[in-house]
Amino acid sequence: MEEITVATWNEFVALGAQLDGWAFRGQQDARWPLLTSLSRYLEAYVPDQSSWRLREERAIRIFRRKAHNYLDNPAVLDNTLRCLALMQHHGAPTRLLDFTKSPFVAAFFALERATSNAAVYALDTPRLWSAAPRGQPAMDRNGIDPRLSGNFARLFLPNTNAIIWTGEPTEMDRRLVAQSGTLVVPGMLDKPLDEILRHYADSGTLLKKIALPIGMREEAMKALYRMNITSATLFPDLDGLAKSIGMELEMEWPGTKGSGTYGDP
Repeated sequence: MEEITVATWNEFVALGAQLDGWAFRGQQDARWPLLTSLSRYLEAYVPDQSSWRLREERAIRIFRRKAHNYLDNPAVLDNTLRCLALMQHHGAPTRLLDFTKSPFVAAFFALERATSNAAVYALDTPRLWSAAPRGQPAMDRNGIDPRLSGNFARLFLPNTNAIIWTGEPTEMDRRLVAQSGTLVVPGMLDKPLDEILRHYADSGTLLKKIALPIGMREEAMKALYRMNITSATLFPDLDGLAKSIGMELEMEWPGTKGSGTYGDP
C-alpha cells in the first residue's frame, strides 16, 4: 500500500483527478485499519474465530426472518448482497466496506467529524475487475461474484479465501445512489484490506492511503459545502437533513459577523 500525505485541499483535488475510475473510502482517523464493521465487532466481543461463520450466518438469517415486516418489497432480502447492503444501511455489522466513486464524498466522510489526522483510501477497482490472487486465476471478479447463487456461502462465509470483490447490488438504494457508492466484499474478516491485497499480483499499486492533516479540514469542508456535498445530500432523508445542521453551524456568511445573528444563505 502506497502512503501519500497532502498538505492542502488543492493538492487533494489534483491527486483525485489522477485516480480517475478508482474507488475511495474516507476514515476520520488515519490510524484506523481498513476493517469491516463486522470484523471490528467480532474482534471486540467474540475472540473465538472458529465461530465467526456460524454467527454471521445466524445474523443474516435473523435479519431476513424479521426485516420483511418493515419492507414494501421483501423480495430484496432474497439476494445476499442486496440483503447485506440493506443491513449495512440500517446499522447492522456486516462484511461490507462502503466505498464511493467520488474522492470528494470520501473526503467529506473522512473530515466531517475528524478531530485528528484523517485518511482517504483509494482502490484501483478497474484493475481489480480482472485481477485474481496469485495462482488462482479462476478467482477473478466474475468467478467470485457474491450476487451469484451459492458464491457467498462457498467463497466468503468460510473466511479462508484471500479475495476481494467490488461492485454494487443489482438494485441500489437511494443512499448508495446519492453517495456514488460501491461496495467492497472481503473474503477474510480477520485481516484488513491491505493485507488481503498482498495475495494479488502488483498489490502495492492497487491501494493508496492519502493522509489528510487536520489543519486542512476547514478549507476542505468549506469547499465541499460549496459543492453541495453535505449529509443532507448524501443521506436523502430526514436523518440526513438533521445531521447536516452540524455543518451549517460552521458556515459564515457575508454581512453576518458582528451582527449577533447568522442569516440564511
